[in-house]
Amino acid sequence: MYFFLSNLSFLDICYASSIVPRMLVSLATGYKIISYSGCKVQMFIALTCGINECILLAVMAYDRYVAVCLPLRYTVVMSWRVCVTLVVFSWLISFSLSVVPVFGLPMPFCGPNEIDHFFCEVPAVIQLACADTSYNETVMFSGDIFTLLVPFFFIVATYGRIISAVLRIRSAQGKRKAFSTCASHLMAVALFYGTAIFMYMQPQSSHSPKQDKMASVFYTVVTPMLNPLIYSLRNKDVKGALHKVITEGGKFFPGKT
Repeated sequence: MYFFLSNLSFLDICYASSIVPRMLVSLATGYKIISYSGCKVQMFIALTCGINECILLAVMAYDRYVAVCLPLRYTVVMSWRVCVTLVVFSWLISFSLSVVPVFGLPMPFCGPNEIDHFFCEVPAVIQLACADTSYNETVMFSGDIFTLLVPFFFIVATYGRIISAVLRIRSAQGKRKAFSTCASHLMAVALFYGTAIFMYMQPQSSHSPKQDKMASVFYTVVTPMLNPLIYSLRNKDVKGALHKVITEGGKFFPGKT
């Protein structure tokens, strides 16, 4: 599990680093110009990290399934070699699927090339094309089904098996331990997939720039920021420190009399 968490952390760092620094510079200086090549690189990095996170979250769901349903076989099924193979596979798939929509589908841009977004995202860039983009949208939608819906339904099916196994546990303590093992991962899945599916699984004509930007903020900025907090709450020391801050907050920030 910790091996996958380290890879998820690395992904979140790459994801946020490809977007947030450029966004902050634009907001602070008002300089909002990005080169065409820079836009493509930003799209490629963001798309690669996004696809990789979709696959990695599905792999982590399988890891939780083995831990809860097959605990005695965990070290055999999820051996070091298997974990490394799964991570390498997720990187290869994400690289391959990112090349086509970013570099393999050239589109004519007639100007003015102004993106109504805070970074170069594929749907926002497609809207700038002055030609028929139905083929581009079809290719992107097909890729979205494979990278978003397939892993999502795999996660749902996996947790269906996990919940079924947990409900057969007789002790209340055993049930709590099993659910706490999966709770942080479920929160990360809900945050990431909820907004990503909203963004990518709708027809381009039904998108509004304001909705797109709000959804994108969640899976590019908020989710990478919250993931470390979500997973660190499984640590007893972190839980104790957070409880102490909440319960003793009045001592440090007394109310007015």
